[in-house]
Amino acid sequence: MARVCEYSGKKPQMGKRVIRRGKAKREGGIGQNVTGITKRRWKPNLQKIRVVDENGTVRRIRVCARYIKAGKFVKATSKGRKTAAA
Repeated sequence: MARVCEYSGKKPQMGKRVIRRGKAKREGGIGQNVTGITKRRWKPNLQKIRVVDENGTVRRIRVCARYIKAGKFVKATSKGRKTAAA
């Protein structure tokens, strides 16, 4: 299963971690040197939640935390009843 939000399409992003040594010139040093660059990934904050669809069916989806916090879903309770959206 891919690490992707089913609604926003958020997925892991690639980047690089740059390691430097030395003091910056603006702080009174002679400048910084790059001593290492490594690849890294930023992963989205995905949560599995039970949601009530438009049809009234309950299903499990993977959604990023930002969408949950915004209250874009109607969560399902353990009995299958709808709860009020936040």
